[in-house]
Amino acid sequence: MAQYELKTNNSEETSEFAERIAAHLQPGDVIALEGDLGAGKTTFTKGIAKGLDIKRTVNSPTFTIIKEYQGRLPLYHMDVYRVEDSLEDLGFDEYFEGHGVTVVEWAHVIKEQLPNELLTVYLYHHEGEQRTIVLIPKGRRYEQLCKEIFQ
Repeated sequence: MAQYELKTNNSEETSEFAERIAAHLQPGDVIALEGDLGAGKTTFTKGIAKGLDIKRTVNSPTFTIIKEYQGRLPLYHMDVYRVEDSLEDLGFDEYFEGHGVTVVEWAHVIKEQLPNELLTVYLYHHEGEQRTIVLIPKGRRYEQLCKEIFQ
């Protein structure tokens, strides 16, 4: 399985990289975000939102699970860290098959409910604000997306 890697030096670069990805996103795209607390998952999502021309302030939906934002495409921002039953039907599939882009923080918590094809983004925190961002595409759509981003 192909993987793509990028290093960033600060939160601005992390956000700018996510913004670059957003320029290529289409309705129905799903991005699974993984990383420890403070790794930059919400910063990455803010970059996606900016790239989708979303004007509202984006913050983590830790207690509401899902927040929706309107822009060039709708953004469905999920934080499933607190979901207790990974198989509980919370209607995630309606978002995954919807007209917007879905970003799922802590996606491994609901791995059984995730679509077969998606883009998984791992964020690794290093000294200071440095990050390593690893993209793993699953499916032809996401393989093409990564090739476009890393041209």
